[in-house]
Amino acid sequence: MIGNSVARRFHRVVLGVAALAVLVPIVAACSSGSPSGGGTAADAAAGSPKDGGNLTFLIQEFPAGWVSSVSNISSYEGNLWGEITDKLVYVSSTGQVSPWIATSWQTEDNAEKYILHLKPGVTFSDGEPLNASAVVDNITLWAKGDPSRGIAKVGLFPAIYFEQAKAVNSTTVEVDFSKPTLGFIPTLGYHGSILLAPKTLALSVNQQANLTNEIGSGPFVVKSFQTGVSYTLARRADYDWGPPALGHTGPAYLDSITYKVVADESTREQAVVAGDAQADFNVTPSDIPSLESQGFTVATPRYLGFVDGFEVDAGSGPTASLDVRQALQHAINRTQILSTVYPKGWDLAESFIQSNVPEAQNDAALFDYDPTLSAKLLTEAGWVLGANGYRTKGGQTLDFTLVPNPYVPSTEQEDELIAQQFAKVGVKALKIVPLSDYASFAAVSANYPLLSVSRSFIDFSTVGGVLTSLNGGQNWFQLGTADKTLDNLSQEIESASSTAQRATVADQVQQYVLSQGYFIPVVQQVQRIYLLAPNVHGVTYNGVAYANFYTAWLS
Repeated sequence: MIGNSVARRFHRVVLGVAALAVLVPIVAACSSGSPSGGGTAADAAAGSPKDGGNLTFLIQEFPAGWVSSVSNISSYEGNLWGEITDKLVYVSSTGQVSPWIATSWQTEDNAEKYILHLKPGVTFSDGEPLNASAVVDNITLWAKGDPSRGIAKVGLFPAIYFEQAKAVNSTTVEVDFSKPTLGFIPTLGYHGSILLAPKTLALSVNQQANLTNEIGSGPFVVKSFQTGVSYTLARRADYDWGPPALGHTGPAYLDSITYKVVADESTREQAVVAGDAQADFNVTPSDIPSLESQGFTVATPRYLGFVDGFEVDAGSGPTASLDVRQALQHAINRTQILSTVYPKGWDLAESFIQSNVPEAQNDAALFDYDPTLSAKLLTEAGWVLGANGYRTKGGQTLDFTLVPNPYVPSTEQEDELIAQQFAKVGVKALKIVPLSDYASFAAVSANYPLLSVSRSFIDFSTVGGVLTSLNGGQNWFQLGTADKTLDNLSQEIESASSTAQRATVADQVQQYVLSQGYFIPVVQQVQRIYLLAPNVHGVTYNGVAYANFYTAWLS
């Protein structure tokens, strides 16, 4: 059996993009420019949007169960959830927060109270009103879950100081916290904060696992599905409350979207090239230049969140040593990885959070490629280079198992290069787990001091929730509460009463985490890649890099 801490770490990778909430600019009106992520030259050349048609979307997998508090935050299922549900606010690819179902809001009592004003006349697909009472049910479940029914709360929803949500009238909701909670409004646009009908929320876990029972208010509804094979969504004719930021009112243009599960990457890609499908999720990055030269669009939206890299177990084993952690940071040649594995659309990591996050700073000098320094640090830590080229200490070889992330394209090739780079300083990559063996490998007893991360977030205020075990935190670095500096920084992030105060702490926490070697950044994260046929137009991408087909149309 995997130990509890290791199991939790693997659970985070399987979820792929569990929620964190990040400071983003909040605007009260929609953008006057082109839709977020859309408005390309090809779209303009195609003319005005046209109604009709079915879009076939090929994807690696969908699960057998659709319990919203778990499956809506997966890289795969999140695509479908985004079409059948709405959110209270919209967060764009540039991090702007704007109205959606909540048309406006007020922040009161030093960010301890929020008043949400809802758009009247919105209904779920079964006709039930999406009113204040329904919103209260959703927010309460996001914040608390329901342990008696086995319903989990939404991961990293800012719930530490949550007290209550209550309906003031049919279109007004008050939400109260016991301490300042600056991340609340942005988190309402996180892909875990999807609005579902109260009757869906009241179902048992087993009943919720049936996609037929998932009633949302989005522009599409579930028409039919065959588990693990195909899922068809139909346009909702009376939909008229899309995000103003997208510049479209009324129903979706497409008649339907059909998701087909095709595990093989090359088969999916070839089907789009042949015209048998119009969209493919996650093509091979090295194929992008060729596909674009043939007239296909390949979108590589970068989400708000953490970069591609490794969270480090600093609590035990060789990586409990600061010298070893720093040595591993300096052993990775990121420029070589970028030029070898990835085409345009990827950039070098500058911190452990993405550079499009407003609080991001450039601390690349703390982990730059320096194999000479890496070797020096390892020697000082007592790891002696042997005749076989690997370092040992007390009879133990300095080796690590690298586990490519199945939710991030090309991490297997990335880890192969990292293994070669580690070897140059005497560190052995004991094994690189094939993606096909990922599930079975995760189920056996092992310890993973270097674990690949793929995690998006909407507001920086809850980044503190991953750093330690305080207040039920994710404890990424396996330190519990042993590092008091990290404990204090975590608390300061979560309790900041102004954006200026939080920005200062954000700078401090980035420098500290990187200087302590708790995180090993590699490249900027592009977790979701979308291949689109030349006749697909108007697709937009939100702050967590999901494609939105509400504004999409076919020429």
